[in-house]
Amino acid sequence: GLVTGVLLWAALSAAFSAVISFLADALAAVVPAFSGSWARGVLLLVILGAMAALNVRGVRIADRFNAFATMVKIAPLLMLLVGGVHAVDPANLAFPPMPPLPDLARTSAILVFAFLGIETALVPGGEVRHPERTVPRAAFLAIAVVAVVYLALHLVAQGVLGPALAQQKMPLAEAAGVSIGGWARQAILGASILSMLIYASGMMLALPRLLFAFGRDGFAPAAVARVHPAFHTPHVAILVQAALTAALAISGTFEQLALLGNAGGLLSYVMCCAAAWQLRRKDVRMTETRYDVPGGGIAPPIALVLIGWLLSGMSAAEWAASGVVAVIASIVYAARRHPREGNWGRVRNGGKRMKTYTCRDVGVNCDWKATGQTKEEVMGKIRDHARTAHNMQEIPKDLAPKVDAAIRDQK
Repeated sequence: GLVTGVLLWAALSAAFSAVISFLADALAAVVPAFSGSWARGVLLLVILGAMAALNVRGVRIADRFNAFATMVKIAPLLMLLVGGVHAVDPANLAFPPMPPLPDLARTSAILVFAFLGIETALVPGGEVRHPERTVPRAAFLAIAVVAVVYLALHLVAQGVLGPALAQQKMPLAEAAGVSIGGWARQAILGASILSMLIYASGMMLALPRLLFAFGRDGFAPAAVARVHPAFHTPHVAILVQAALTAALAISGTFEQLALLGNAGGLLSYVMCCAAAWQLRRKDVRMTETRYDVPGGGIAPPIALVLIGWLLSGMSAAEWAASGVVAVIASIVYAARRHPREGNWGRVRNGGKRMKTYTCRDVGVNCDWKATGQTKEEVMGKIRDHARTAHNMQEIPKDLAPKVDAAIRDQK
């Protein structure tokens, strides 16, 4: 479990740093004053510092920024879809012969970088309302929308540019310029920069929560698991993630950083698919509520076959980078096999029953449920849920006795 978590965190951190590095290069192309090494470094620090401050303030503020920026980003893309259709040459959409499977595997493995990150929606799940329903539905909706938009944009760009598409550094911007006009090209360039900002903001929201979990469970310094007294966010983990990302982005190039993320991400997906397969087969769950995925029984083995094929296209350097991360994580796990007491009052239960609590038990119209090894652990989760889901900074005095009495032994 720890090795999987560290591989995923390392892969996503490399991807995050790669996008931030490319974002700085894109901004330098628009504003030449940022092209120098010192100016570029300052720009990276300002961007990451602003994102860290936004996330320390809380999940809700960061989520509102992402939602607003997403709407602004999508508008130029829809403009290209609508305005570029008239310029499509059907001859440019003819399918070429099928490439050799090894070449296809290698190319597809490179594209994995573009799709890393959907799983980060699970990381802040404890800070959203009804995560067992909200997160899976949001993930499926996002995948469906992205797949349709990606395919439609590719068909338009291919139909407009034809063979010249492969030589373009900014293919969507060039397609917009050819089919609509120069102003549309600039709009797409602006949308690309905004898109990278949205991606980076989402990563800054999710990745520190992984660091926080490592610290909470005793596999990282205890300071990483600290929670801000006013905003109730993992502020130390956020600052550490921002500093690490800045160091990687300043020292590496987009290609080098992207290379680090691919193999580690796929290996973590292999272990997660295998775990999901077994957990579903044994009906292991943390709450009574379960989200049933259509075809969920056959999805993990199919995914394992496809991921194995993608891994066959990985280079020796990618395997080596992931191997180093896995070895370090294994050493940490071996050294800390018995993690210390966590920050939520978590202790070994000694065979005692788990504690459980449901909002409806105190008359609140909410299906949320918490479980824990001690009453103190459950109470900590209740306070967090009250703040994030019910806008209660503190549990009301008249409700506190009912809440305390509603924490019972799990049957």
